[in-house]
Amino acid sequence: MAESFDMRGVDGVVVQKPAEVVALKPNEVRVKITHTGVCGTDLFYVQYGCALGHEGVGIIEEVGSAVKLHKVGDRVGGGYLRSSCGSCTYCLTGRDILCYSRDCYGMASFSNGTFGTYYIGTESYVYPIPESLPSEFAAPLQCAGATVYAALKAYSRPGLRVGVLGIGGLGHLAIQFAAKSGAETVVFSTSASKEEEARGFGASEFVILGHEDQLTKPVDVLLITAAKSPEWTTFMSEKVVARGAQIVVLGAIAETLELPFSSLFFNCYNVVTNLVASRATHGEMLNFAAAHNIKPVIEEFELNEAGVADAISKLKSGKLRYRAVLHV
Repeated sequence: MAESFDMRGVDGVVVQKPAEVVALKPNEVRVKITHTGVCGTDLFYVQYGCALGHEGVGIIEEVGSAVKLHKVGDRVGGGYLRSSCGSCTYCLTGRDILCYSRDCYGMASFSNGTFGTYYIGTESYVYPIPESLPSEFAAPLQCAGATVYAALKAYSRPGLRVGVLGIGGLGHLAIQFAAKSGAETVVFSTSASKEEEARGFGASEFVILGHEDQLTKPVDVLLITAAKSPEWTTFMSEKVVARGAQIVVLGAIAETLELPFSSLFFNCYNVVTNLVASRATHGEMLNFAAAHNIKPVIEEFELNEAGVADAISKLKSGKLRYRAVLHV
């Protein structure tokens, strides 16, 4: 087997290091990474020195003795939720992302990331990539796509108006998934120059922040995909967000969330979060994306120290459009 490497944070810089090629457990597969997305979550974990990356796509090179779902040569993706107990109430009701024994990126298995040669996946936590979906586009869907799709599946339904605050790594995918699901999709943005692009993604209405009075009618679900908190006094108005609406926070906006209680209480808003996706939803998302030609806007970099440094620099600068993808 070829020499293996992974990438970890050392003194605040991502460094390529030799990685041990460990023996597989019976239910595991070894995936040779070809593409991996770079996510803001990766930047958070640089300081801890774990193997980075959780949006990987590649080819299965080896399978464990008990694996039945995949075979050598299959193209698969995965990376954030890596296993769960399989027997608790959450797992048995399709909510394995909430399992108390879950193995999530950055929380366990600190030597298993997708910035490297190999990723070890538990067989039911890696997902076949539809043939029509190129690997470079499939990679960011493993986290960003799964996150927004799961939120829409949980909190939207036919006939509701969906608002998306922020056109970025999460937002531009949320617009596509919401529109392709048939929802009237309203985009809120700070920049008028993004209207044409937003409508190209499927937005049916575009509103500049500060001009919410121009909204034709309130949204029934609001996805907050931006990296900063919105002006809550504006958005917690029944003229912008309908009473009883779900306000879903998807961006890591702050350690402390301060909300105007009176508007929250009397308009009966439900402020919730959503963490990536459970297995069934993740697989469904990939098939939906392939069927409806949903693709992230990406910039590609080489999977090496220099490529990672360039991708991280552009991500930190806010100039990335909209997801970075590393490739071999």
